[in-house]
Amino acid sequence: MKSMASKALLRVALALLALVAVTGASAAAKRPAAGITAALVSDIGKFNDRSFNQSQLEGLNRAKAELGVTALPIQSNSVSDYIPNLRTAVLKKASIVVSAGYLLADATNTLAAKFPKTLFAITDYPVEAPPFTDAKTKHTSPNVMGITFSSQEAGCLVGYLSGLMVAKAGGKQVIGVVGGVSIPPVNVYIAGYQYCAKLANPKIKVLVGYSQDFGKQDLCKAQAENQIAAGSQVEFQVAGGCGLGALSAAKEHKVWGIGVDKDQSDQGAHMLTSAVKRVDVGIFTVVKAASDGTFKGGSDLNFDLKNNGVGLGKVSPKVPASILTQVNALKAKIIAGTVKVPTDMAK
Repeated sequence: MKSMASKALLRVALALLALVAVTGASAAAKRPAAGITAALVSDIGKFNDRSFNQSQLEGLNRAKAELGVTALPIQSNSVSDYIPNLRTAVLKKASIVVSAGYLLADATNTLAAKFPKTLFAITDYPVEAPPFTDAKTKHTSPNVMGITFSSQEAGCLVGYLSGLMVAKAGGKQVIGVVGGVSIPPVNVYIAGYQYCAKLANPKIKVLVGYSQDFGKQDLCKAQAENQIAAGSQVEFQVAGGCGLGALSAAKEHKVWGIGVDKDQSDQGAHMLTSAVKRVDVGIFTVVKAASDGTFKGGSDLNFDLKNNGVGLGKVSPKVPASILTQVNALKAKIIAGTVKVPTDMAK
């Protein structure tokens, strides 16, 4: 009897062990794959720009903390660094290599073609466009994913707020914007800014200038000072680290400043708000997709007002509640699709 009881207990124990093993294996299969290396190559704005590149680095560091990936940030100090830095990431066995922006498109396409087993992603560039999609064959790079943003919607909100605030203030109905280089990710912000400023205030004039640089603050400051001399009451920067110079000019001349990409309210009490683009969320999301096997090459991840991928940063407490109500009403219309914000700048 004791022998039979012992055998029965043994069978139960083995069954329980088998159940635990199956359950554990199932749970392990659902967990993100630990141990991959995720690389991020900056553009020439560098990781200390307090804007576009810094925000992406924060997304990479979040992936390191929450997903257990090995983070490999590589800074580009010049355009000539792009291809060597991307190659370095591949040679260091990165499972996914993320290019931090539009300026790296050609370099990214070159490396993605040479290393088809490595996953690539690029911020602010759709893979449906050349060089990632061949204009003739329509073939799209299968190992590249785009991380795109409806930045015109964030630009619209800051433009609308600016138009209302200037109308309230009186005086010259003029606002300004300083871009870095005239490229689509910059101009799409400006397109929304122009359109919605005039939507709020048909009398407003929008001054547009470019520093031709994303790093040198003095160049952006000079552009902003010229606009302020022409009557601008608001300076919106779309130039990364260079744009901090425009915000500095706004502070010195006691006009409003508007930040870009990150919430830049820490620049001072003169900050009206910021046009926020959650590139940190974009980087985290694409690294997570590579980690858990859901990465879809040849497609884009798009972020907009509806999914909270773009929006407003902290708004100055000096903005009247009535104006905030109008801005929020416009935001609701954009999300509902009843207001369409253009992506092309006014001629």
